[in-house]
Amino acid sequence: MSHRHQPVTFTVPQPHLGADVFRHEAPRAHCDQIVLEPPEGSKEDGVVPDLLFLRVPEEPSAKNRLHFDLRPKDQAAEVARLEQLGARRADVGQGDVGWVVMTDPDGNYFDVLRAFTSEELASFNQG
Repeated sequence: MSHRHQPVTFTVPQPHLGADVFRHEAPRAHCDQIVLEPPEGSKEDGVVPDLLFLRVPEEPSAKNRLHFDLRPKDQAAEVARLEQLGARRADVGQGDVGWVVMTDPDGNYFDVLRAFTSEELASFNQG
């Protein structure tokens, strides 16, 4: 690939609300632009795109056509944490599946997947 995707941008009325859902540390003060980056020196640094949340005056007018899947080590705990930050569960007709569909406070959809099994993790490490 001759280019790198950097960053993925969300245009939202309140950047701190969406950013708080996707960050792992404590929420930041309110501002017009928030960038979430992988920790410097981590496996994700230089590989995973940054997430940029930019303030815009208008509310979303349609369902987003791109969404993120988060894969925590503990799905239930992560869903509870996200709900405390203002995310909400969403029913998009998914039925009984292994993920939880949610929206951030600005209405952007994302999924919280189940954790990988130890067998799945082992197979990734083998090649």
